[in-house]
Amino acid sequence: MSRVSPRQADPEVSANLILTAARILREEGPNALSTRRLAAAVGTSTTAVYTHFGGMDDLVRAMVHEGFRRLNDRMAEVAQTDDPVADVATLGYAYRANAMEHQYLYSVMFGGASLGGFALSDDERQHGRYTLETLVGAVTRCMKAGRFRTDDPARVAHQMWIGVHGLVTLELGGYLVEPYDADTCFRTLVCSMLVGAGDNGDKAAAAMDIARARQK
Repeated sequence: MSRVSPRQADPEVSANLILTAARILREEGPNALSTRRLAAAVGTSTTAVYTHFGGMDDLVRAMVHEGFRRLNDRMAEVAQTDDPVADVATLGYAYRANAMEHQYLYSVMFGGASLGGFALSDDERQHGRYTLETLVGAVTRCMKAGRFRTDDPARVAHQMWIGVHGLVTLELGGYLVEPYDADTCFRTLVCSMLVGAGDNGDKAAAAMDIARARQK
């Protein structure tokens, strides 16, 4: 069944279908995700799923795209300041906050929720890499300012992404508890990555304080 044009489809229903489908996948698994189950949860008809997405495979892809769109929007909200290292730390906070706010989508984006027969292509799995560009840009500014040693900014950004993503995954799973709770581990991890990239320890700690204050 072909999809109708975006002007004919209600964007609010589309968003509800995406978020609800992500929740079902995370909480109940892929066997629970059907057009009938999804439509009932949203309070619409099964036809609406096909109207907006054409089928379940397209719906899963839409979840991935929506998740990365929201992540990219959150990262783009981080303003550039005269302290690029604080900006990098703030991007880390933004990544973490987005994952906490959109846990269901985050799980689908990175394969934390089993997709069952709803397979993603390799291209789809690489779709979200564009969200790294903001971090790469901030890392580049740190190098130009002499705060980070000269290196491949994309490689450094990937290392930071891997570190923060690992912490966030553990936090979402409930594995980080006092005295090594998520807040404590996040500060320690990001500060150590800033120093590892070449920043001075005291300056990195000050940058973390600035980034933390920007969250209020």
